[in-house]
Amino acid sequence: MSGQTGIAFIGTGFVADYYMTTLANHPQLRLTGVWDIDAARLQQFCGYWKVRAYTSETELLSDPAVAIIVNLTPPESHHAVNKAALLAGKHVYCEKPLAMTVDEARELVELAHERGLVLAGAPANALSDAQAHCAEILSTGVIGTPRLAYAEMEDGPVFLDKWQEWRSRSGAKWPAVHEFEIGCTLEHAGYATSWLVLLFGPVAHVAAFSALTFPDKGPGTGHLALGPDFSVGCLTFRSGLVARLTSGLAAPRDRSLTIVGDKGTLVVRDLWDNRSPIHVELPGARKPLLHRAIERLEWQFQRKFAFRLTAGKPVAYPRPAEKNALPAYPSQIDFVRGIAAQADAIRQNTKPFFSGETALHLTDIVLALNAGKRDHTPGGYDAG
Repeated sequence: MSGQTGIAFIGTGFVADYYMTTLANHPQLRLTGVWDIDAARLQQFCGYWKVRAYTSETELLSDPAVAIIVNLTPPESHHAVNKAALLAGKHVYCEKPLAMTVDEARELVELAHERGLVLAGAPANALSDAQAHCAEILSTGVIGTPRLAYAEMEDGPVFLDKWQEWRSRSGAKWPAVHEFEIGCTLEHAGYATSWLVLLFGPVAHVAAFSALTFPDKGPGTGHLALGPDFSVGCLTFRSGLVARLTSGLAAPRDRSLTIVGDKGTLVVRDLWDNRSPIHVELPGARKPLLHRAIERLEWQFQRKFAFRLTAGKPVAYPRPAEKNALPAYPSQIDFVRGIAAQADAIRQNTKPFFSGETALHLTDIVLALNAGKRDHTPGGYDAG
């Protein structure tokens, strides 16, 4: 296909299979090849997906067919790999976060600006059909002015599951121990903050708390310095909205977003679902039949049942779903959509939303949540 943008992956671990699963959704992109420091893993990945393996990072970075480097390495490597790619004259799309410190992330943003390159960051779930549907509903004013939001990024007690047996499509082990060391906030908070910033603009203030509540995550983890497995933050937006974001690895799985306006409430059931059901509840409106029946039975039996229905009525999507490939539940995200948006912006000489200062702003917020900073003013943000 003519006019394709060449991309290359650095890192072929567990998450790389999610990118390969959704790459076919974006024919304007062409994968030129991949590289990984782990030769055995590289061979396994390339054998499964039938893609080219570069012999070294240097060969990949010097390939003129590559326009965008997709950085899928562990978070501790993000700064070094991003910097090397920018110095090689490549645009960069990086898995979250951009770097492990705000200063390193700012250095990357400035380097990209100096060299006329686009540095963009994951996650891509904020570019989902669900987010666009949510924005359209809010724009109608049906719930009035949004005042308050509750975002949940609870992954459930995965450390009590059989995580040692989990494998990606091409056979990569789920990097459980490393994820436990990094902590749930750096891994998951971005899925909510990206939505919130896209919907409501920049964050003016963060008040957060984080803790390690379960220090033993199973075999081989009891002696390690693990990251926080719980965090909660209150975000005050410049627009006036206030949000509470909770991330955790113990409470029951919940990836919902509730937005409360002065006329009603909107609930996005699952931020990891590209076409998540979205419900709207208006005070005084007649409840759905199932809700009324359940409430009647609870009053009759004088007890709360062991399940919970999403409040309000579902709002139908205005357009049918496209037949795109998505990973299996629960990660029903088009992971490559962010790269496609970046490639389109580069061709059109525009700026993708989640690039530059905005990516820095999101990184700053998530790092503050992870560190439990009680009084923090995030920097960055320029979505112009």
